[in-house]
Amino acid sequence: MPVEQLKYSTTHEWVAIDGDTATVGITDFAVHLLSDLVFAELPPSGKIITKGQPFGEVESVKAVSDLYAPLSGVIIASNERLTEHRAADGTPVAAQLELLTSSPFEEGWLVKVRIANLAEMDTLMNRQQYLAHCQSSE
Repeated sequence: MPVEQLKYSTTHEWVAIDGDTATVGITDFAVHLLSDLVFAELPPSGKIITKGQPFGEVESVKAVSDLYAPLSGVIIASNERLTEHRAADGTPVAAQLELLTSSPFEEGWLVKVRIANLAEMDTLMNRQQYLAHCQSSE
């Protein structure tokens, strides 16, 4: 989805809506601020998340940063490519955190959420509002 069609939170998460499902990621602005990512922790499917509350974290060589839920709902998928995990045959698979840098709005998505309250979308910013927010917080 083009970045102009996404919605954004003040905590630098982006949201793409498809019906009652939201795909959530972190923006290129946030990835640039963090730089040199080394670890990501994402919630499992079935976890209930609440708008404005932490649902995971990303760690860089600089700091650990919480990921905040831009909407309330239930996690239906986490991007396992971003976390260390085991393949079906038990083989360890390394996290591909570079996807957050190389493709933050596509392959670097974090979670998919079944939205509990679509009205919460009204509290998110469009791209122009988000860019203005980023400039004012520098």
